[in-house]
Amino acid sequence: MTRPRRLHPAWTVAAVAFVALVGAAGFRATPSVLLHPLHAEFRWPLATISAAVSVNLLLYGLTAPFAAALMDRFGIRRVVAGALALVALGSGLTVFMTASWQLILCWGVLVGLGTGSMALAFVATVTGRWFVRRRGLVTGVLTAGGTAGQLVFLPLLAVLVRDHGWRTAALVVAGAALAVVPLVVWWLREHPADLGLPAYGATEVTARPPSAGGAAARAVAAFTAAARTRPFWLLAGGFAICGATTNGLVGTHFVPAAHDHGVPQTTAAGLLALVGLFDIVGVIASGWLTDRVDSRLLLAAYYALRGLSLLVLPGLFTGGTGPSMLVFVVFYGLDWVATVPPTVALCREYFGDSAAVVFGWVFAAHQFGAAVAATGAGLVRDRLGDYAPAWYVAGALSIGAGVLSLLLRRGRRSVPPPTLPVPVPAGTTGAWSYRG
Repeated sequence: MTRPRRLHPAWTVAAVAFVALVGAAGFRATPSVLLHPLHAEFRWPLATISAAVSVNLLLYGLTAPFAAALMDRFGIRRVVAGALALVALGSGLTVFMTASWQLILCWGVLVGLGTGSMALAFVATVTGRWFVRRRGLVTGVLTAGGTAGQLVFLPLLAVLVRDHGWRTAALVVAGAALAVVPLVVWWLREHPADLGLPAYGATEVTARPPSAGGAAARAVAAFTAAARTRPFWLLAGGFAICGATTNGLVGTHFVPAAHDHGVPQTTAAGLLALVGLFDIVGVIASGWLTDRVDSRLLLAAYYALRGLSLLVLPGLFTGGTGPSMLVFVVFYGLDWVATVPPTVALCREYFGDSAAVVFGWVFAAHQFGAAVAATGAGLVRDRLGDYAPAWYVAGALSIGAGVLSLLLRRGRRSVPPPTLPVPVPAGTTGAWSYRG
């Protein structure tokens, strides 16, 4: 008599990945609440501090395609555990810094490399290996992990900065990242074939691809091939604008901009965390829609609606935390990273087995846009004393990203080499029944 297994291991892997993403998100939530404390203590210009944020955002993106290739070469578990350790190291060392270059090294380089190794290419790798059915929905849920981290950490960090100083907040982030490492080492499985199982929703056990040397060469080769195609540049261009209008501008400068209009920093951080709360709803709903609606139309709608919301934001700051600002928070939050599931789906459609690595490069464009916006908005504020021009430019660019999405055509997916099923061990067939 066989013993049924009610829950597919893919769901355990997804749960561990979600927790790891939440742990890594803590430091990414930190910049907006540390800008003014660092400026007050060290007298560094906001543009200098924003430059460190830009390095972080840029490396966060540029690391992603190489991390996806490294996961294929050395395994998800090792890469993610190492990434969390880097986040903890970079965050912990900031408490000893005395010069702005040290901020760039710790906050920008170390944390950028660590969080970049667990960026959305990590999500694409996990869902690509473990899920066939409900792949879009799981992509949405895992993407929400980063937002959940912001939701959990941002109000806490704001209170810690206010009551105990920014160094305490940095140490809390370091401890949170380290706390997730044992969970990753013990529970994050590499591939369903290691267990003699099909991916969730598949009917056959497929062979685990052999580990290939030269992860960097593979990442570069994937970029070289993708860069010859029109869809890659349309996706990368739209995602660059996505990064500029989310992480780079709103994620970094919303709290200081609200503070400029008399909103207490803890209140502004609470509003940004509320954006994160509604983003969880939005990205999961987007994942569900991605399984059912043309991803090109979804992207066009998301970008256009985001652009309209940013165009009205400067006028809302004058009203403080009134009803209009709350409406913006809800509306913008639902749209924050709703673009991720359809973008991942389009990478799979156009680039087949190379989708995770190619998406890593598309995500690098996202972070390049974020880095430019983070530094640019800081310069605008330093020079003009107001963030308003930055919001208007971002709104117009976002509407332009919607147009780029409509230019995408239905393309045939590149045909990968045939994958041979792995023989299921004797006694295994029929021994598994899953509850979706």
